[in-house]
Amino acid sequence: MIAHIDHVNISVQDLARSVHFYSELLGFEKTADAHLEGEWIEMIVGLKGVVADVSYVQPPDDGPRIELIKYHAPAGTATDTNSLPNTRGLRHLAFRVTDMDGIYERLTAAGVEFIGPPVIVPPSVATHDAGHKKLCYFYDPDSVLLELAEYT
Repeated sequence: MIAHIDHVNISVQDLARSVHFYSELLGFEKTADAHLEGEWIEMIVGLKGVVADVSYVQPPDDGPRIELIKYHAPAGTATDTNSLPNTRGLRHLAFRVTDMDGIYERLTAAGVEFIGPPVIVPPSVATHDAGHKKLCYFYDPDSVLLELAEYT
């Protein structure tokens, strides 16, 4: 039986840049670093010659952590279509927030790329016990699609 989500892994180009984004801009706490190398990790990921560094960041509410991993070898590539909302597979992570407009303004001022401003989901589409739902999509430094979600 699955108990809960342990973590989400994001492969990044620049580990320090991504740690800064998730900790300084989004408010996660960096909790640990690790160096990955050897047969054990090669067996897990199915790649030969793995050399990687990892930083773990934890959300303020102690929810699932994010594992930011920089593969030094073998080097990976980025695919532009992975950043599109309609590409098959895992498309985005959604973060629940309490001050959507303030966070949107702060991240926009910091140069974060948003697809568009926050939008209230029409009540005819979805209603919640808490009332309305407001959403917006944005990108992390590696063009990973992220979402802010506020329930009011």
